[in-house]
Formats: sequence, C-alpha cells, structure tokens
Amino acid sequence: MSWYVVTGGGRGVGRAIVERLVADGGNVAVIEVAQAALSWVDAHPAGERIVPVIGDAGDPAVAARAAAVGEPLAGWVNNAAVFQDAWLHEDPAAVLTLINRNLAPVVAGCAAALGAGCPAIVNVSSHQAQRPVRGALPYATAKAAVEGLTRALAVDYGPRGVRVNAVALGSIATERSDAYLESLGTAGADHFAREIALLQPLGRLGQPGEVADAVAFLLSAASSFINGAVIPVDGGRAAQGRDPEEA
Repeated sequence: MSWYVVTGGGRGVGRAIVERLVADGGNVAVIEVAQAALSWVDAHPAGERIVPVIGDAGDPAVAARAAAVGEPLAGWVNNAAVFQDAWLHEDPAAVLTLINRNLAPVVAGCAAALGAGCPAIVNVSSHQAQRPVRGALPYATAKAAVEGLTRALAVDYGPRGVRVNAVALGSIATERSDAYLESLGTAGADHFAREIALLQPLGRLGQPGEVADAVAFLLSAASSFINGAVIPVDGGRAAQGRDPEEA
C-alpha cells in the first residue's frame, strides 16, 4: 500500500488532502507542529493509516523522519504555511524570517521526497504569487519562490522520472476564513461575500475538498505527463481582470 506525506495536514486544506488520500486507500504521514492539530485522527475511520509526525516542516530532520515512516513513498504534498503580514520598511529582518518560514518547509520537503525516491510532489501555492494582497509581502514572495522552485525541480528531476507540480489557490473556505467571517459581523460578512463573487468568477469560496481533488489528480498516474505546471484552483480568479466600469 502506497504512502504519502502531507505537511500542515491537521487543518483546512491540508486535512482535506489527507482525508482524500486515505479515502483512496493510501497511508499518510502528516507533519504538524503541534499534536493538538491532529486530535481528530484517533476518531477517523481510517485513523490507523494516518501517522502523525510532530515537528517543524522546515526542519530537514523532521522531513526525513516523515519520509521514513513507510514505503513505497508515492507522493509528497507541501502544504504547510504561515499567514502573517509584515511591512518591509518597518522590519526587513522580520520579512526575511517570514519568507523563510513559508519557503523552508517546501525546500526541506522536496529534498526529503527526492532523497526517498518519491515520484510525485505537489506544492501548494496561492493566487498571491501573481497578484499580492497589500501587507502580505512575505507570504506572496514565498509563494512566488515556491512556483519558481516547482518549475526548476521539474526541469532538474524530470529526467529521473520525478514530477513536480503546484496548485495556486484562490480563497478557500477553511477554519481560518470562518473565524475571519465571524469577526466581521453580518454586514461585513455580506460585503465579503460580494467581494468574493466579484473576484472569483464562480461566485463563491472554494472548498478544501475541491483542492484535495486537484492534488490527488496531480499525484496520480492520470497526470503522468503533467510536470512543472502551476494549476490555478481558484474559481477563475487568476483569469479575470476586474472591469473598472463595473463600479
């Protein structure tokens, strides 16, 4: 039975990816920084096939530990991320630290996957790699680097039979977005929904399961000739330019 590794797999999109992979019959090693994020695993119907690996996904030793949990290693998903804004003029050192906190787990994960002979890697990026939100410079910069890394790895390791792809997410409904909406109140939440409908042509937030479907496809034999791709999973957000006359 195949093994997978998912970083940041305790909540939101990461958890949806883990649950999709075990539903398809796989075993999954999940890297999370805190055990509490995986409190749901024991009660999960396939919990015996989900193995927690507690530690920093950016630590090569932790990534190596996850890679060694089981074999054959069929796929690796670098999903772990840090959402924290910072302004370059205020604290350049903090900006660099935050960029590294988002990029290091992807570098460590890809290195561990390659070392373990993993044939398919999926990196989770964001629409912000191409169109940043104000204040989110560290996150947007790291995600742009993740997309460049994805393409470079595809070129370097494609000759060895390794496929490396990425998914660039739009706004997805997660626990984090739920908490944000609750903080806005009714009027604020209504405004947020209208803005999402303008930004994402499908007119809604994406669902974690929809991201998991795309990731599972990229890890599967059905995508055997897809390599070095950055696939938007954003309801059309990347394709759309807002018309100023709409206002």
